[in-house]
Amino acid sequence: MSRPPEQAERAERVSTLELFFDLVFVFTITQLTAVISDDPTARGLLRVVLMLGVIFYMYGGYAWMTNAVAADRAARRLLLLGGMAGFLVLALAIPRAFSEGDVAFGIAYLVVVGIHTGLYSRTTERLTVRALLRLAPFNLLSALLVLAAVVVEGTAAYLLWAAAFALEWLSPPLTRVGDFRIAPAHFVERHGLVVIVALGESIVAIGIGAADLPVDLALASVAVLGLLLAACLWWVYFGGDDTRAERALAAVPDDRRGWVAIQAFGYWHLAMLLGVIVMAAGLKDAIGHAFEPLDLAHALMLSGGVALFLAGDVLFRRTLGLGPGRLRAAAAALALATVPLGLAVSALGQLAAVVAVLAGSLAAESTRAASTMRRTDPRGMEGS
Repeated sequence: MSRPPEQAERAERVSTLELFFDLVFVFTITQLTAVISDDPTARGLLRVVLMLGVIFYMYGGYAWMTNAVAADRAARRLLLLGGMAGFLVLALAIPRAFSEGDVAFGIAYLVVVGIHTGLYSRTTERLTVRALLRLAPFNLLSALLVLAAVVVEGTAAYLLWAAAFALEWLSPPLTRVGDFRIAPAHFVERHGLVVIVALGESIVAIGIGAADLPVDLALASVAVLGLLLAACLWWVYFGGDDTRAERALAAVPDDRRGWVAIQAFGYWHLAMLLGVIVMAAGLKDAIGHAFEPLDLAHALMLSGGVALFLAGDVLFRRTLGLGPGRLRAAAAALALATVPLGLAVSALGQLAAVVAVLAGSLAAESTRAASTMRRTDPRGMEGS
């Protein structure tokens, strides 16, 4: 049976070209990690928050766009490759985005926004086209604000960055985002892929931090613990919630699905990605000092990044109704409580404690889920 006309253009699953796009996008994660690693201060964090905010907003825009307009024709693929080129140049410009007169970031961002609007307008869904016409002026204005921000310096630059950030993330409620139609399977898979490639950045951070170091017990210990930390965060997100998220999003009525999607996969994924970046920066700088105490900034980055990821995940689960998040919220608080361990003992000690907190939380969730299943399905208990 053929699909309804309004669904004829929509992607069912993520294409290899979209995966290629995500691999280019993740370079921005690497660059942002380097920014906060080089400047582990409140100023460095603010710069990362502002840049990640505008970058991830447009990454999300491309995910929404390819959800509605399948990249199955040569012209569309070429335009998507143009968007990838814009993201690549933008990523290269990240270290100097706050340098007066270095306009590469702003021009690349304007290109990314322009290609997104042009390609999205090729959808055949009338409601989506109308919604895009309402959203496009906001996107263009935010791109111009970013371009202005990279031209000036000082307080004015930060105010312009903040204005672009706010305009983008506050525009969905003003533009009737519910008129955008979403295919849940593709949408959830696409955002899951960006989480997995971002988690891969923490593994890359281990390699960067270990460059030129001898592979001794200290390095091997902290590297394995870093891998276990990334694995725990993977389990938090992909231990079943990704499948349940697809079903939950599909159950939301069409006219509300867009708003639920921007909350769950926009706002809360932004928090999770920021958490990965901050954690990876802390992990990178802890690699070479495994048995030494950390300074306050790096101890906070290591635990704070994990706590932020967990907080975003709790809100993500709540928005989609995926289950209680009390254990994960408690794990976030306990992760922050390990900061004194890093200050007084060592990076390795703090890292081991954070991994233990996450593993314990996941084990407790698994035990509770099994107990609930036995109570609600006694036949399953007898057959086990």
